Amino acid sequence: MTLILKNRLKELRARDGVNQTEMAKLAGVSRQTISLIERGEYTPSVIIAMKIAQVFNEQLENVFRLEEVDE
Repeated sequence: MTLILKNRLKELRARDGVNQTEMAKLAGVSRQTISLIERGEYTPSVIIAMKIAQVFNEQLENVFRLEEVDE
């Protein structure tokens, strides 16, 4: 079993009406970083993950979660 990090970033951005560029500015990262995180191609640092959760006023666990996958 392998653990992968899943997220609700796209869903939460849509809920709050925030585009990737705005989200990037609020989290202090590039728009490309937000895109990569949303697609599961980049795992953010704890600090970036916490900043993103803060932007949405959500608990970290409500934005990011670990899932087990078979490989």
